[in-house]
Amino acid sequence: MQRVLVAILTFSLGTGTAPKNLCTYYDIVDYLNISSHDKLRTYILPKTNLKEPMEVKLDFTLMAILSVVEKLQTVSFYFVLNLEWKNPLATWNPQDFCNISQVILPLDTYWSPPIFILERVDRQNSDMNYMVLTYNGSFNSTQPFQVTLTCSLIILKFPFDTQTCNLSVASYLYTAVTDLVMKTRRTASESMKDSQSFFLTDGEWKFTNLSIVERTEIMDDGGFSVITYMISIKRRPTLYILNLILPTCALYLMDMAVLFGPSSLEEKINFQIAIILGSSMLAVILNNSLPTSSNKPPVIVLFFLGTFLLMIMAVLDSFFLLYQQRKSRPLDKVLRRLQRRKTTQNLFNKADVGAELAKTPLRNQPVTHLAKEDLQHLNPPKKAQGGGQPAKGHWRPQEQNSFMPVLEKVLLYSHFVLSLFFFTLIFVKWSS
Repeated sequence: MQRVLVAILTFSLGTGTAPKNLCTYYDIVDYLNISSHDKLRTYILPKTNLKEPMEVKLDFTLMAILSVVEKLQTVSFYFVLNLEWKNPLATWNPQDFCNISQVILPLDTYWSPPIFILERVDRQNSDMNYMVLTYNGSFNSTQPFQVTLTCSLIILKFPFDTQTCNLSVASYLYTAVTDLVMKTRRTASESMKDSQSFFLTDGEWKFTNLSIVERTEIMDDGGFSVITYMISIKRRPTLYILNLILPTCALYLMDMAVLFGPSSLEEKINFQIAIILGSSMLAVILNNSLPTSSNKPPVIVLFFLGTFLLMIMAVLDSFFLLYQQRKSRPLDKVLRRLQRRKTTQNLFNKADVGAELAKTPLRNQPVTHLAKEDLQHLNPPKKAQGGGQPAKGHWRPQEQNSFMPVLEKVLLYSHFVLSLFFFTLIFVKWSS
């Protein structure tokens, strides 16, 4: 009888259920009672100490500069934002769960900081809706963002400009004094170094500097915490130099070469008008790149406008010289005709006098006296008897034409000096 009881007891102990080992993530979910959580708890701030605000640490990494639209004053960035915070209501002992220290959960499982980007103008949200929960209640959420921000672009030194755009992360729902405060996890230099190592694009814009400002924005019903990332980007001007600035300088050098060249004034005017038309096409290309409104005109606009006005001045100089040249030609022709007629009339008169002298007998007139009279007829006096002025009706073409070369030199050299002063001023404005 005793043997039967021992056998039954042994059989019952051998077929009994062994103690369960908690070694899965489902066990942690059951332990934290997440499956039966009310969704309202995900919107309530999990804070046990009501006197101190909850601290949320942010880490910013810039990945790419997607686009900069000068006309719309917008900038598109691709960046990664990492958030860390603690929830004292979500903890467990890793030794009770086979040393499982963390678990990945959906973002809406527990409360997460509601953040808002102040300069954002689009509605695209992050598609990374997961977070990492550590056994001590520490949450870590890494969210990539592709956002378009408003940025006040100062294009005074375009295309040698450097822009600084702000990316402000804030939380309007909680006051910074008692509820929630945001801090940066790393310094600006560390974040910048990390961003440059992960930077993906190498286009028109270059990432140059990153500054971080932590502040409390004061409103009527209280203040909220704001972290502003000041991103400095610099434009690479090589394309604009090759497409706009160098062709404009080459056209202006051609204009100066035509102005100082040995061609006729009619040919100079034709070449200068053709150069002005080429410069106007470059101005149209520039107009498509610049914003429609700005407080001050960019230096490159002054550069194009100044070169255009200098080209027009060169055309006007050529027209003025052509007008003066053609104005003096009819007067030259009239004076030349009058001089020819007078010379011809004198020759005919002298011929008639010589014929009459040949017919008249030489009575008592000495030969020397007649020779003197003939020489006086052949060589009229160059000056009047009373003074040093030329005689009336006498015209010297070399004295009349000497005015045109002097006028041409004055106009050309004054245009050259004005051009040199203008380009020096533009260079100083771009380099300052």
